[in-house]
Amino acid sequence: MDLVGPTSHRFVSQRLNLHYADWGNRDAPPLILVHGGRDHCRSWDWVAQELRKDFHVIAPDLRGHGDSDWSPDGNYASPFFIYDLAQLIHHLKLAPVSIVAHSLGGNIAIRYAGLYPKNVRRLVAIEGLGPSPKMQAEFDKIGLAQRMRDWIDNRRAAAGRTRRKYATFEEAFTRMKDENKFLTDEQARRLTEHGAVRNEDGTWSWKFDDYLRIFPAYDFPVADDHALWAAIECPTLLVYGEKSWASNPLADGRAAHFRNAEVKVFADAGHWVHHDRFDEFVAELRRFL
Repeated sequence: MDLVGPTSHRFVSQRLNLHYADWGNRDAPPLILVHGGRDHCRSWDWVAQELRKDFHVIAPDLRGHGDSDWSPDGNYASPFFIYDLAQLIHHLKLAPVSIVAHSLGGNIAIRYAGLYPKNVRRLVAIEGLGPSPKMQAEFDKIGLAQRMRDWIDNRRAAAGRTRRKYATFEEAFTRMKDENKFLTDEQARRLTEHGAVRNEDGTWSWKFDDYLRIFPAYDFPVADDHALWAAIECPTLLVYGEKSWASNPLADGRAAHFRNAEVKVFADAGHWVHHDRFDEFVAELRRFL
């Protein structure tokens, strides 16, 4: 596919200079694409290219990702990500807006839609509900005190760690391919081009902040999440990959907390459904949006 790139822009959120890509067509209905953890906004290039004629497509780099600032204190708790999304929508006057989001981005978008139901026209979340009930139960068994101690230990260890460096671009490209076996060479190369930066010594490192690897000790209580899901007014599409580690919300009961949600499972797809089954995913997006 011959991809035509977007323009780059910035906005300020909580003193951070955050980046977003804009594919133009400002007279069309707005559509925000939100990437997942340790990813970047250009992960949406293929989807944006397909939808840019019908929508004003905008894709932000979340704080600590891509070309956005890192949080000075390494704090990447959910409320700060939600604020950043709210600030982008407020700054560009996009509401009501449709949102398509993946993983961490999906979690952020779902919570935003529950907080501001009138601001979201359509919502698509690719594996964005967070831990399954089974995973959450295991997490809760640890207890808050132990989770806090583990979080402190992990943060202290991260402070002394040196960022991983790849001797060549090809080595980073191979790591990208190893992470997702469904990726084509074209996809993996483009994701690496926008996801890695060349260091002064000629090596390559990923752009994301390593503190993002540390799971927060405390997140929204499950009951509060359920209340936010129930508050969402817009049609919602929950997307899952058949071969992903994520739990199907129809099978585990989480879909029942939404007023107006449908679940779509894609065969032969892992966690990155929008890459793994691109043609089928885009067709489903067109139908839903």
